[in-house]
Amino acid sequence: MSELRRHWTPTAVAFLVLAVVGLVGTWTFNALAIVQMRDFIGDLVSSGPAVSSITVDLLVVAVAGSIFIIVEARRLGMRFAWLYIVLSGVTAFAFTFPLFLAMRQRRLTARAAVAETR
Repeated sequence: MSELRRHWTPTAVAFLVLAVVGLVGTWTFNALAIVQMRDFIGDLVSSGPAVSSITVDLLVVAVAGSIFIIVEARRLGMRFAWLYIVLSGVTAFAFTFPLFLAMRQRRLTARAAVAETR
């Protein structure tokens, strides 16, 4: 059990909380769209300039974040980084990106602990 609690810094916990908020927040609206039998993709594309602006904004952030995930995971030797990006299509990038940041923070803390013992 102590292995599960190791390397959880306040920053990692904050990112993990953001991941959960992102998952719950986005899937609340996804479930609402499903219950109302809305054309989710059509609503994103055709609901006016404000929605289109938000869509483009979030798309650019998601692409930049995906690139960061791949580059940073390689730098830190984190395996399966591609899984965060794939899961964002099934869940939400608002969930997977903070989740990656939490796992990244744990990796950085673990590396620092190893460096201290040397």
